[in-house]
Amino acid sequence: MTLSRLFVIASSLAWLTLAGQQIPESQPRPRDDEGLRLPNGKNQKNEILKAEHVKNLEDAQKIADLGAELKTAIEKNTEFVVSVADLKRLDEIEKTAKRIRSRLKRY
Repeated sequence: MTLSRLFVIASSLAWLTLAGQQIPESQPRPRDDEGLRLPNGKNQKNEILKAEHVKNLEDAQKIADLGAELKTAIEKNTEFVVSVADLKRLDEIEKTAKRIRSRLKRY
């Protein structure tokens, strides 16, 4: 036999062997509501969301407090200039708002 005939026979035998095998199905993924469980049995995703909700409330209160401080400082100011302390308050408000936004975008 020639080399090309042997190659055709070998490749057809390999194809028949592979065609007879079944491809295993992938494992079904757990539903989102099942998720990972913590050692105390609670859903990990729900606990993370609860903790982030508490942090968001604290940060929102911080923004409200800083905003009130900034408002009173601007009202007391008789000049048309903003102080460095007011600019720092504005930066802190912006950073806190970005933290809240990044937490909310995760889920």
